[in-house]
Amino acid sequence: MTTVPDIKQTVLIEAPIQKVWDLVSTGEAIGTWFMPNDLVAEEGHEFHIQSPFGPSPCKVLEVDPPHRLTFSWDTEGWFVEFLLKEIDGKTEFTLIHGGWKDSEAIIGKANRTNAEVRETMNGGWAGIVQKLRQVATN
Repeated sequence: MTTVPDIKQTVLIEAPIQKVWDLVSTGEAIGTWFMPNDLVAEEGHEFHIQSPFGPSPCKVLEVDPPHRLTFSWDTEGWFVEFLLKEIDGKTEFTLIHGGWKDSEAIIGKANRTNAEVRETMNGGWAGIVQKLRQVATN
């Protein structure tokens, strides 16, 4: 059995950490660079992200403003973590998408293996963090 590695995307954003935090910690703001959702950054809050496969149930697991927000995503055991670090007035933003299972296991909604879905999502996340950077610097 081969477990699929976490997706990790890091980008340096030319904006103060509080501005970036505001963009990653409210449902409305996340909707401007990711997907529609009804997130509230409170531990235990249950919400939905409107993905291409329909609404994905999520739950906020950890909130540490303005440095970390972690939530479970969908029913596959995934988690998504936003990590923010201030560097000379800029913000290093890291996204981690983990909780992957065996690479050959089929993900029902997509009818594809974990390895295939991870590959697709890795490319998607790369574009999404760039979009966040554009939104934060406009």
